[in-house]
Amino acid sequence: MRLLHGEDIRTVGSGNIGATNVWRRYGARLGVPVMALDVAKGFAPALLATIFVDHLAGVVAGGAAMLGHWRPLFMRFRRGGKVVATCGGAFFGVAPLVGGIGFVVWILVFSVFRYASVASIIAALSLPAAAAALGEPWPVDVFAGIAALAVVVLHRANIARLRAGTETRFRFRRGAVTS
Repeated sequence: MRLLHGEDIRTVGSGNIGATNVWRRYGARLGVPVMALDVAKGFAPALLATIFVDHLAGVVAGGAAMLGHWRPLFMRFRRGGKVVATCGGAFFGVAPLVGGIGFVVWILVFSVFRYASVASIIAALSLPAAAAALGEPWPVDVFAGIAALAVVVLHRANIARLRAGTETRFRFRRGAVTS
């Protein structure tokens, strides 16, 4: 965002480099491409490792992508994003039906409540149930549980704001958020 707007995304909004903060600050014109890149960075390595090796390699690659999004090397391992879109991409790569269920859950919850954090947490928590219900291989089941836990842990501050009634609802207009 520094190139386009002369502003470091880490200094505005939530301070995260992920798609939600970019969308809130700069609108869909930049938020959608950032979201697509966040999804792709989980999808590509997970898919390739799953195709060419196995599900265990796929979840390791997807988990590594999530870890890299959370603590990016190019930012000297400082805070990155909350891994939700990257997690979704990883699941589309290793278990597309599980990823699809998580995506549908996210859309439904977000449509009803307009809290990206609530949608992210509930969608993440749906992953282990979906993986188990669909009879996915054990690495996918374990990954689903760990990924869900990671998303919840990374949203601790959001949970505190939800409990306090101060979490911001998402609005589709650029830079416009309300309580």
